[in-house]
Amino acid sequence: MLTPSPQTFRGSCLCGAVKYQIRSRPKALSHCHCSQCRKSHGAAFASFGSVMRGNLELLQGGEDLKSYQSSESVVRQFCSHCGSSMFWSRAQGEFAEWVSVALGTLDTHFTSDNQKHVELTSKASWYEMADQRPKSRA
Repeated sequence: MLTPSPQTFRGSCLCGAVKYQIRSRPKALSHCHCSQCRKSHGAAFASFGSVMRGNLELLQGGEDLKSYQSSESVVRQFCSHCGSSMFWSRAQGEFAEWVSVALGTLDTHFTSDNQKHVELTSKASWYEMADQRPKSRA
């Protein structure tokens, strides 16, 4: 079990069957608009932060996680009971040592000023980004 530190964050799925902790602040916070992330989350975009694989520990419910290989190099994991999207990672390549954590599953308070929206060319046609709305005239 990882020793809790000031940089330890805990999270869980909707039903509480899967619980985890991460021993570092998530990095590379992104709100992905690709069709796979939208479908996986059932939302306009999916929000993820990345941590080194060694900094993620499943505290409970590892057997309740199911994996889905959504592309040749990406595996997505979700709770088999409630369907919560939990993690995605690459099986090989440059980022194989990193796991992206669905930020909506964090139970520990977390803030970050460094965030970005990615895959905007795949954005849902019905979703309007604030900076794309027409400005009203005063």
